[in-house]
Amino acid sequence: MTCTRPPHLCACGMRTIPHNERCPCQMKAARERGARHDARRPSASQRLYGYEWRKARREYLASHPYCVMPGCGAPATTVDHIIRHRGDTSLFWNRGNWQALCTHCHSSTKQRMERRPRP
Repeated sequence: MTCTRPPHLCACGMRTIPHNERCPCQMKAARERGARHDARRPSASQRLYGYEWRKARREYLASHPYCVMPGCGAPATTVDHIIRHRGDTSLFWNRGNWQALCTHCHSSTKQRMERRPRP
């Protein structure tokens, strides 16, 4: 027997089916929230991610082609800073602080690790 979940009722009163689908009002609110965040955020080059970074990133991924997360081994697509640089140029350009990750590990596993409280 298949278990079906009831439709989700949004705060605006609209029902969404399937359950994990978002209501148009929720999508609009998320877009507006993202636009407000982007308006306050410095540009990529102001955050040090300009031409020189793209060139260094390309070279690093060429010499480190696979994700370093244990058990993953997928092709690496992202160069991650192990310790957040927070604008510190010496930490930003320190190749010992870089690691090659796949998009999935960078967007999920690494973010989850960074949100964990430190002992």
